[in-house]
Amino acid sequence: MPGLPALLRCSASLRSQLLAVGALGNAAPSCAQVPGRMDKVCDMKYKMMDSPLGKIELSGCEQGLHGIKLHGRKGADTDPVEAPAPPELLGGPEDVAEPLMQCAAWLDAYFHKPALLTELPLPALHHPVFQQDSFTRQVLWKLLKVVKFGEMISYQQLAALAGNPKAARAVGGAMRNNPVPILIPCHRVICSSGAVGNYSGGLGVKEWLLAHEGSLVEGPSRGGGSRLARSWRGALGGTTSSQPAGRN
Repeated sequence: MPGLPALLRCSASLRSQLLAVGALGNAAPSCAQVPGRMDKVCDMKYKMMDSPLGKIELSGCEQGLHGIKLHGRKGADTDPVEAPAPPELLGGPEDVAEPLMQCAAWLDAYFHKPALLTELPLPALHHPVFQQDSFTRQVLWKLLKVVKFGEMISYQQLAALAGNPKAARAVGGAMRNNPVPILIPCHRVICSSGAVGNYSGGLGVKEWLLAHEGSLVEGPSRGGGSRLARSWRGALGGTTSSQPAGRN
């Protein structure tokens, strides 16, 4: 991808898919994760869970997950390695739709046992944004399928994967409209310059998530101390976190 710095961390498979962007742009989403039309009003269910980032609210119906809402805030000076014990999930399974239970289990693994993520099913997605053919849906789907734990991608690269290399700003809009953050990892999308960029959940949360993934991928740091910011800034060549408004 000419003009993009080599400092963006991505796997060999991601690099190969960036080179094969034409083929990726035509890939169709799996109907198991992105169901068909919403033919009637959904019977919404809700579930609250604790996490190292504070309270997280899950919403959805029997057909799929609708939203993940972060109610807490993580300070930028907190070390993700010192996160509290695995959370107690609130609410019984008899009152919660299966997609919400699957999402809660996935998030629990994300925060505490990320090695298990590949073994867990992703919940079906049933928010209206996934029920219509749009650039936002295409961008979110590519991000979910291509950018894995511990990787980062630029807005421009993601725009190219979605079929429009000049739509980096539109990708920023898609990130702001992501109804299921963390599950669809908009925190892994950064600026081409290496700046971390903005985040709808707060800059401190985005930095925490990047540091959480970076510390687990790279292993314990020598000399101890907080890994926050050092993890992603080290991977990005020590750049700052400034970015024009309007990006997630």
